[in-house]
Amino acid sequence: MDPISIALGLAQFVPGLIRWVSGDDQSKAAKVAETAISVAREVTGKDSGEAALAAIKDDPSLALALQKAWMVHDLALAREETRQLAEINATMRVEAASTDLYVRRWRPTFGYAVALTWTATMGAVSWAIIAQPVQAPTIIAALVNTSPIWGIALGVLGVSVVKRSQDKKNKV
Repeated sequence: MDPISIALGLAQFVPGLIRWVSGDDQSKAAKVAETAISVAREVTGKDSGEAALAAIKDDPSLALALQKAWMVHDLALAREETRQLAEINATMRVEAASTDLYVRRWRPTFGYAVALTWTATMGAVSWAIIAQPVQAPTIIAALVNTSPIWGIALGVLGVSVVKRSQDKKNKV
C-alpha cells in the first residue's frame, strides 16, 4: 500500500492529518504521509505502515497514543504554514507601501490581463466548437487541461482584489 493511502487510513484516527496529506503539493503530502507512518510505527512498535494501521484499528488505546504523538508534528506543520503566510503578508505590505507606480499597479494590470485572456479563450473556444462541432469533445478536453492554470490565475486575482479592497478600507 502506498504511503498516502496508509496516511489516509490513519487520518480516521488523527483528525487533523487529512489536511496535510491532501491538496496539490504532492511532494509535501508524501513527506507528511511518511512522517505519519513513522509516528504510527513508533507508537505501535510495528515494522510496516500497514501493520501499524491494522494495530491502531484493533486497539483504541493505540489510536489515542497516535493522536497524542501526532500533535507535536501537527504543531510543527502549523508553525511552518504560519511562517509562510507571515512572509507573504509582509511582501504584500511592502508592495502596498511602495511609491513605485508599477509595484502599486500590478494588481489591476494582472486583473485586466486575466480578463482579456479569459475573454479571448472563451471566444476562441466558442467559435471553434461552432465552426467544427465534430471537434467539440477534443476542444473541451483541451480546455479542461487548462483548468490548473486558470485556477492559479483566478486565485491570485481573487487574493489581489480582496487585498486591494482591504487596503482601500484601511485608508478611509
